[in-house]
Amino acid sequence: MMSERESHWSEQAGPSVPRPELPGDLTADVAIIGAGHFGLWTAYYLKKAKPRLRVVVLEESHVGHGTLGSVVGRMTGEVPGGREPYARRHGRDALNHYQRIMNEAVESVLEVTTAERIQADIVRGGEVIAAYTAMQDRRLRAATALAQRAPHTNLRFLEAPEVAELINLAGVRSAIWHPHAARFQPAKLAHGLARVVERMGVAIYERTRVEEALPFSLRTTHGVVSAEIIVGGTNHFAGERGWRRLQRPALASLIATEPLSERLWADIGWGGNELLASFAAPRTYAQRTADGRIVVGGRRSPCQLSASAGRSGQIAGSTFAALRAVLHRVFPGTREAEIAHAWSGNARVKHAGAARIGIDRRTGFTWAGAARAGVATANLSARTITDLVLERDTELTALPSVERGALREERPAPLTR
Repeated sequence: MMSERESHWSEQAGPSVPRPELPGDLTADVAIIGAGHFGLWTAYYLKKAKPRLRVVVLEESHVGHGTLGSVVGRMTGEVPGGREPYARRHGRDALNHYQRIMNEAVESVLEVTTAERIQADIVRGGEVIAAYTAMQDRRLRAATALAQRAPHTNLRFLEAPEVAELINLAGVRSAIWHPHAARFQPAKLAHGLARVVERMGVAIYERTRVEEALPFSLRTTHGVVSAEIIVGGTNHFAGERGWRRLQRPALASLIATEPLSERLWADIGWGGNELLASFAAPRTYAQRTADGRIVVGGRRSPCQLSASAGRSGQIAGSTFAALRAVLHRVFPGTREAEIAHAWSGNARVKHAGAARIGIDRRTGFTWAGAARAGVATANLSARTITDLVLERDTELTALPSVERGALREERPAPLTR
């Protein structure tokens, strides 16, 4: 195994401000588990809507720790679980409505980070999804033709010469580009959000692990928190007996090059800072970072899957080699560049299906989980949870993915890619 103590995201962002542990038993209006993107977005929108709410966030490690596995800092308006599965469940009209809402979630992140002056290296360049084999090319053309008939997708199909005008990808056959995507620095976003919510009056307690969740209370390593509402991160959900896993734990593995030379960038192009994804199963993703590196990663093979979250930071030699091979195959010129960072982080991959968001007033539990959950999905989930907690009837609370009452259990299904 290869290991790195901190991810490139954390190292570049610098250490977060140390925050205290929970000082003992306390009472709050809302208790949020986890100081990752979802937990911090939820704290933000609740305090924004109702400033007098007593909101506390309980973090097992430190602010932003859960963003280690954010796959290359990718923010997109893709439908959680996939467009076609959503259409089969809820119909085409519901899919088109949800696609618009997901696009608006990207806009919401951009608006808040601008308004709150959060510096997270965010650049909205859209996303290029590339096909490299004949089979991928055929599938991409078919998927694009279907998606282009629907509103709000805004896809543009690119033949190989058109792709080269954006990014010089070796061996590319075709690609699609859509505007509803932005690159960002996950740790910087978490640190910035944390500072904002603390200024709003939210208390964040670090090194405080939740050991048991019961109706209207959380038993932690440092005391019991009583609250009318308990918000679970996107890696848990509430049931009658406490918290159970909605998503399978997995490790997303990533590598980052050293800052590339101007000569290399002149050959690669990529001046628009588009996100890059492969149209393959499993997908790999890449971004051009603000300091001129390329970060490559993904959630399944060549990524590691784990039955526990405790191995975060380690990356297998075979995984490192596979990611490096992807980098060198797509950008041959990077063979002369050093791989400066290699790390892994927790990435929750939901059982197949769309997003699930809900509230059970009998226990105070709220939950949110989504396949391929990203920062835009976390933002949308947080706004939906806020509307549910404050009993507001909105288009978000009317979505078919919203549940009220005890959470219905799902039978395990294959992992989404």
